[in-house]
Amino acid sequence: MFEKALNLFRVEDLRKKIVTTLILLAIYRVGFQIPIPGISQARIFDVIRQMEAQGGPGGGIGGILGTFSALSAGGFMSFGIFSLGIMPYISSSIIFSILGKVVPSIEKIAKEGSQGQKRLNQWMRWGTVPICLIQAVFILQGIVLNPQFLGLAEPLVDLEAYVGFPGPILGFYIPAVIGLTAGSIFLMWLGEQVTEYGIGNGISLLIMAGILSNLPSSIASLMNPVGVTNPDEAFAQGVLKAALLISIYLGVSLAVVYVTKGSRRVPIQYARMVRGQGVYGGQKHYMPLKVNQANVMPVIFAVSLLAFPGVLFSQGALDWAYGRDLFQDHLGWVYTMTYIAMIFFFSFFWVQLMFQPSEMAKNMKEYGAFVPGIRPGKATAEFLDRVLVRLTLAGSFFLAGISILPNVISGSMNIDRMTASFLGGTSILIVVAVALDLVDRMNAQLLMRNYDGFMKGGGGQ
Repeated sequence: MFEKALNLFRVEDLRKKIVTTLILLAIYRVGFQIPIPGISQARIFDVIRQMEAQGGPGGGIGGILGTFSALSAGGFMSFGIFSLGIMPYISSSIIFSILGKVVPSIEKIAKEGSQGQKRLNQWMRWGTVPICLIQAVFILQGIVLNPQFLGLAEPLVDLEAYVGFPGPILGFYIPAVIGLTAGSIFLMWLGEQVTEYGIGNGISLLIMAGILSNLPSSIASLMNPVGVTNPDEAFAQGVLKAALLISIYLGVSLAVVYVTKGSRRVPIQYARMVRGQGVYGGQKHYMPLKVNQANVMPVIFAVSLLAFPGVLFSQGALDWAYGRDLFQDHLGWVYTMTYIAMIFFFSFFWVQLMFQPSEMAKNMKEYGAFVPGIRPGKATAEFLDRVLVRLTLAGSFFLAGISILPNVISGSMNIDRMTASFLGGTSILIVVAVALDLVDRMNAQLLMRNYDGFMKGGGGQ
């Protein structure tokens, strides 16, 4: 295997792509050291330590911010200019993906090939800017300047320091909003550079790097449990928990890979046509329908929506401590049941929106393809719909189990949720999916140059 890994650096073009990707990822990590204008870095470290002590296992506000950091490849917990991450761009992409299915004019553009996709990508970039502005105001007003949401006695920024000239608007709000927006736009550009000049799929690689960057701090917190003063006892507990977590992680990773690669192969037969002296068609193929068609999208929707009640119930006239605690307690039954119900709902919503059986059956009929034993047209659409419903149901159970696993591990093993998040939820789904895609891309690059694949059984073998 090490010999095959060395083949990656024997190809000059591939070696340049890997080095370029590493340099761009290093630039991405350096940007986390630049704080939001007006916020002291020392104050941020104090806040993080205070939140860790208050949150404990199971989540709290630290769990919410940690989850958003994983989703966006940003660093909410660092309160830097990269705090928004690439979530605005992802949100814009999701919006235009949905509009492409429900708005005829946009759907027509999406079907124009590379030119139409290029045009849509430009619209996604422009759509990212207003989303950045809205989310920047949300972070500043709902988190940075709201001590109730953070569970602190005072906000991160003292606006009284800006009394007089230039005032809070010119002195803090505008520079902070511009800084957060510029940071997110820069990450979007950085991801595109990784896609164009690196090993590809830059946005996903940024998210993966953001998730893995939390690993050292999670290990450190695991080896220094809260409430244990004896160093030997703390070390022994840390080693025992680490061994158990590694075992669970390996098992969960295998399950995620199995389900991610799992699919229902629907047989497709092409009609045989005779044209002159030639006979065309008649081949048999398979349409792979994945078990987890929606991938991580339902979890993203569910986490995003469940964060709003906690923020809403900590705002001024709507301040309601019981409601805020109800949706910030990741171990509570209200949060858990709502989380699971939303994952099921968004799984079916996304699959039915993106994979329309009637359109699939129509395309098959136009190209002279049919499912053996099923009549073309309406009967085929009904058959595909039944298959998708069953696959989506199985995928929803899988997503729900993976998503609540960090909360269960956090509460049962008495560890913070950031450490437990590596065992499930969006973190492991994204890391495994990106890792599999990365291996397939490297395999393709090696096989094009007559090298053995990077891993046995990879793409192209």
